[in-house]
Amino acid sequence: MSLENDLWWAVARSEEVTSQKPLSVDIGDQPLVLWRDSQGIARALEDRCPHRRAPLSLGCIRDNGWIQCGYHGWSYDGETGRLKEIPNMKDQQKFPPVYKANAFGVFEQGGFVRVCLDPKAKVPLIAEDKYNYCGTANVSCSHQEYLNALYDDPSLILKIRGVRFTPYLMSELHEEDGMLVMERNCQWSTPHWPSHFVSEFPLTLLTRTHPQTGQTTLILRDDQFNELMRAMLCPVPSARGVTAVRWRSALGVRQPGLHGAILRGINPLSVLSSVDGSRLRATKPTVSLHGEDLRSAMLEQTPLVRDKTEAA
Repeated sequence: MSLENDLWWAVARSEEVTSQKPLSVDIGDQPLVLWRDSQGIARALEDRCPHRRAPLSLGCIRDNGWIQCGYHGWSYDGETGRLKEIPNMKDQQKFPPVYKANAFGVFEQGGFVRVCLDPKAKVPLIAEDKYNYCGTANVSCSHQEYLNALYDDPSLILKIRGVRFTPYLMSELHEEDGMLVMERNCQWSTPHWPSHFVSEFPLTLLTRTHPQTGQTTLILRDDQFNELMRAMLCPVPSARGVTAVRWRSALGVRQPGLHGAILRGINPLSVLSSVDGSRLRATKPTVSLHGEDLRSAMLEQTPLVRDKTEAA
């Protein structure tokens, strides 16, 4: 998969990256290894040892914060990717410069570790919210298919406890401050009087999606526009056509009655790893078609506008 090198991807939640064990992740076809050095700073290198191409994620993290390949014990510095030590060979001047692992840009904010394939890329400005719940799922569809499902029928890839998504939109997909924005009418999934088919939409789901990375702010609101739940979904294209999704969520205004009790259970939001193939095939492209046109138009704009979307 071809990806632009200046994009920042939320490849891990902060608690997934430790100084005890390397973490293997992907950005498209590019394998990466993540860990924390001796100062607790998250580092990212290409997940291939320059010596024999063994995955560095199968190695270990040394007490000094270097990552050590498990094949022959070569150790690398996370900030630069430079080879720092070979067993039984202590003179650093003898290390050929070709033996250097590719290092990538890393920054951490809002409970996510973000990586850019360009180590010199400018760090974006991202609003930081507080979240109570979190999760990770590897969704069995491509990054574009994931986004299409989010636009056409969110229930294919995610669930909100006690909430049923409908095919009816309160606002069509449109561009707003460099983001793709839409609002979908929703209902409580519990039975209600007088009929299950009554035209009543007490809830709306507002989504704001980055046109390239697909990072989405998701807000569930009641008919008075009170925020019942907020979530951040961070999809990353991964190997073999899988989309890795890290997410965090928080509950807002307390909804009274049975509906509120159901919504306020543990982890009200969940991302589905397995997509129902029969439902996916039968889901007609609707909003996603307009989304592709909007996205193409947005990406043809000036770099100044694109920088604005990254900071949103």
